[in-house]
Amino acid sequence: MIGIVVVSHSRALAEAAVGLASEMVAEGSRPVIAVAAGLDETTFGTDAAAVAEAIGVADSADGVLVLLDLGSAVLSAELALEFVDPEVAGRVKLSSAPLVEGLVAAVVTASTGATLDAVVAEASRGLAGKQDHLGDAVADEPVVAEGNSFVEVVVGNEHGLHARPAAKVVGVAQRFQAQVRLTNLTTGKGPVDAGSLSMVATLNVQQGHRLRISASGPEADAAVAALGALADRDFDDPPSTTSATAGAADATGTGGAAGAGGAGRGRSGSGLDVAVGTAIVADQEVELSGYQAGDVDAERQRAQDALRVAEEQLRELRDQTAKTVGTAEASIFDAQLALLGDVVVQDAVFRAITQGEDKSAPDAWKAALDAVAADFEALDDPYQRERAQDVRSVRNRVLRALVGQDEPATAGAADNRAADDGAASTGAADDAAASTGAADGGASSGGAAGGVLVVRELDAGTAAAVDAERVVGIAVRAAGTTGHGVIVARSRGIPVITGIGDVEVPDGALVGFDARAHEFVVEPGDGGERLRGVVRERTAEREAALVAAEQAAVTLDGRTIEVLANVGSVQDAVDARGADGAGLVRTEVLFGEWRVAPTVDEQVEAFRAIAAALQGKPITIRTWDVGGDKPLAFLPQDRETNPFLGERGIRVFRRRPELLRDQLTAICQVAAETPVQVMFPMVTTAEEVAWARAELAELNPPATLKVGIMVEVPAAALRIATLADGLDFVSIGTNDLTQYTTASDRGNSAVAALADGLDPAVLQLIDHVVRGVPNGAEVAVCGDLASDPDAAVLLVGLGVHELSAVGPQVPTVKARLRQIDLAKAATLAAAALALPSATAVRNQL
Repeated sequence: MIGIVVVSHSRALAEAAVGLASEMVAEGSRPVIAVAAGLDETTFGTDAAAVAEAIGVADSADGVLVLLDLGSAVLSAELALEFVDPEVAGRVKLSSAPLVEGLVAAVVTASTGATLDAVVAEASRGLAGKQDHLGDAVADEPVVAEGNSFVEVVVGNEHGLHARPAAKVVGVAQRFQAQVRLTNLTTGKGPVDAGSLSMVATLNVQQGHRLRISASGPEADAAVAALGALADRDFDDPPSTTSATAGAADATGTGGAAGAGGAGRGRSGSGLDVAVGTAIVADQEVELSGYQAGDVDAERQRAQDALRVAEEQLRELRDQTAKTVGTAEASIFDAQLALLGDVVVQDAVFRAITQGEDKSAPDAWKAALDAVAADFEALDDPYQRERAQDVRSVRNRVLRALVGQDEPATAGAADNRAADDGAASTGAADDAAASTGAADGGASSGGAAGGVLVVRELDAGTAAAVDAERVVGIAVRAAGTTGHGVIVARSRGIPVITGIGDVEVPDGALVGFDARAHEFVVEPGDGGERLRGVVRERTAEREAALVAAEQAAVTLDGRTIEVLANVGSVQDAVDARGADGAGLVRTEVLFGEWRVAPTVDEQVEAFRAIAAALQGKPITIRTWDVGGDKPLAFLPQDRETNPFLGERGIRVFRRRPELLRDQLTAICQVAAETPVQVMFPMVTTAEEVAWARAELAELNPPATLKVGIMVEVPAAALRIATLADGLDFVSIGTNDLTQYTTASDRGNSAVAALADGLDPAVLQLIDHVVRGVPNGAEVAVCGDLASDPDAAVLLVGLGVHELSAVGPQVPTVKARLRQIDLAKAATLAAAALALPSATAVRNQL
């Protein structure tokens, strides 16, 4: 007889359900039933360890059925399977059957000695009797079949089918008299209706994934041809142009205290993001408590009217943004329009109003769009997860239309809020607006008072609608720098800081932020004078740095520090003013849009062009760094549970050595003509280094070619003396080193604050590398820390020989290094290693 485990948030509920089910069979015939419910007798919650213990109690050679209530009960049960012996876990089945009805059915069926599969099937039908009696069974979703006409494509655009390219797919699919289906062949998801944006989102199509486009119907061939052509154009999705300019301050901090002088810390969206002004707080949810629902017909009409209002607003925003910002940013609103027009979403809304008990139009719209947002948040790619913000933006727009609430953060609100404050605050806002506008090229106040908009999430509609001459900066509570709202605000020249957390911000208070220093301040004690001074200083610093960009970075005590540029294209190299070369050539970005692997000659041509753009200065070429969040279209990989801990970098090419050999051949050819270094990414063991060097040695590389590795894994940093033996250099990738050291994903807002490159634990690993490399091996840093002028001082003080920054930051980093004394920087660095937190290090800097 099988065993049964009941997992519930409530111990009382679980015990009562077990009591009810046990009444159905004689005592001697009952299966073993174990309960893992509640954190104690009265506290709701689930505990994976308790579930694992219950599985042990109920374990049977015939199997164990686990029934659950909802939410974290599922997660706890899944985690519990990792705690128990694998043999036991192999005979456990988790069921989505209803807890009470399913448990009754399971106990009765198990008591007959039925197999585990039979019990699972009966439990899953637990609601059938009640549904049949009441006549409210939900009709099965129709099976979506693939059509006869099809084409298979490899998705090449940077972030896969995120909102904008997905909206283009939907728009094309809906033009034809055909049933168009999409299937993600890489993950096995699908087929789904290509005319539904919400369904396309569930495919989680990322760069490099193979996608099948199929259709049936009168115009099937034409639909497939049109979508195939769209795929060939990378779904008309231009490459991101914001990453390089944002990299200078792309590091996170932690939330701070609230109240007078309270501060939070966040992530920068541009190089000089500083602003001071009156807080315009618009981070509340749409208020629905006063809504009076009517009958079904009235609610359906209200839902339809709100849909029309929201669509009209989005069209106006799209047209306005196209004129004032650009067509790429305007296409964000096409994606939101596609979501509103999604028949799957609309069907869910109107079905809920018609069939739901006392279901109002706001409830129906909120439930339908919250479900779509949840689908996005469940995706693997951080960029696509942030598209949930767009869904919530559409949801709030419809809800505001339903309750008659004005749009947030209008220009008038900023004017009125600033005008109502005292002269000191107004003057501060005036100065901040003027200074910030001068620095950031577009946020000038023109002499009028300005405000700082504070929002929970920055949606694209708000970013496009605010008056950049009145709103001098935007502070976002949520983490993440790739949301569409942040992209639009950057494009408009509005200073943005993200990730300020839950610091209390009274409406109308004087606030300021310095995103480079990850600082957000409420009611600064000096009235914002220090931050206004920062704006003036940085503006002057930037102008002076550009004038002296071509001069060497020589410290006050005569030490020359090479400052190079990170490049992912020939244009990056052309734009890198003052760079002493390329410290990182990202080959996976350089060839990221290629559908087939570049030949040796094609790679030689690209490497030569980069070297020429840098006038023959040294370039360091990183071999293919594929995996994690960097797929290659011509190198599809199997889906991994945790790709960041899977096959990345050099690990991939142990099974695909021919691609690495072609690249190494191209590197050797270019190295015979111009100074070149090669480095291997994501190295963990000495055996990996030996294998890579052996592959290179077979090609008889020129003696001038220098060889190194990237240090991105804590294990590599700790065993650097062994790994770097015989190498010319190592280059520390602080982005991944920080992520792995702090066990935190910077794309996950819940833990992004932990991923701070100035964490003393990260600095200690850098220090260990500098001290542990064999004599003659140089140490470089090519991660985000090298792009931060303050952090650059610390790195040089630790003994780093070379820095590679994002191109726009090279002049500023060089200028800062010319102002330091190396001995003093070393003292500063030594002190930083002993500090308790990244915040303390940043304060010291």
